[in-house]
Amino acid sequence: MTAQDQNHLSGHVPFEQRFSIGEEFTYLVKYAFINIGELKTKIFAKETINGKTIYKSAVQIDSYEGLPFVNIHQYYESWFDSTSFPIYFQAYLYSEKDTHYVKYFFKEDKMVQVLRGKLNVKITSVDTIVSLDKKYLDGLSLLYFARNNFNKRYTIIAPCFVNEDTTSTLITYHLDKEEVEIDNADYDIDCVMLDGRTNFTGIFGLTGEFEGWFSNDIYRIPIQAKLHVLIGSVNVELIHWKKKNWKPPVVKD
Repeated sequence: MTAQDQNHLSGHVPFEQRFSIGEEFTYLVKYAFINIGELKTKIFAKETINGKTIYKSAVQIDSYEGLPFVNIHQYYESWFDSTSFPIYFQAYLYSEKDTHYVKYFFKEDKMVQVLRGKLNVKITSVDTIVSLDKKYLDGLSLLYFARNNFNKRYTIIAPCFVNEDTTSTLITYHLDKEEVEIDNADYDIDCVMLDGRTNFTGIFGLTGEFEGWFSNDIYRIPIQAKLHVLIGSVNVELIHWKKKNWKPPVVKD
């Protein structure tokens, strides 16, 4: 048994083993039997900022053209440390009329600077300072926090700063093995599951209850999810992956 396997079984997985620069995952989003769009997550850089190792992540969300009930084009970035707590977050929400953006600068003194505005107006932003009582996640670093802490069976309440307000997400980790089928793999994938509830409306309109199936290996890659969003319940399924020396794990007898 390798040291890496021993860490996995004991519940301790170093951050740099679970996440890697250049990893990229694309997901198909389905509403009932309709394919409504795709979302792509990636970690695109690692830098040292103020003495800390910072990982830079992004997600691009696009609905397919021609759908009568949804038109979503959004881009998010989160820069976070090895605990998954962010130092910076930005979101761009595109529409035919304008592009709205928001930026959060998380400070060491538990303050967050919020910059909000539109790109195509003379007054480009409104700058405010919010005082926090502790560290908070943003809407994207929450995903990496969930992966980073998927080491044992327990329930956690994750503090979140979303829509310029403090809130939380309840996450329960289950370590029972489950077999998951996706269209782009010709075998059943070995997974473990989490579920929970958000107390806010976040990325892609995520709100309320959710379930997610993650690869049953040290990487905890999201494979499939059932989410409640503003338009109703949607299914999210992995369709393309780019991560060195990784592919969805095979279910073993």
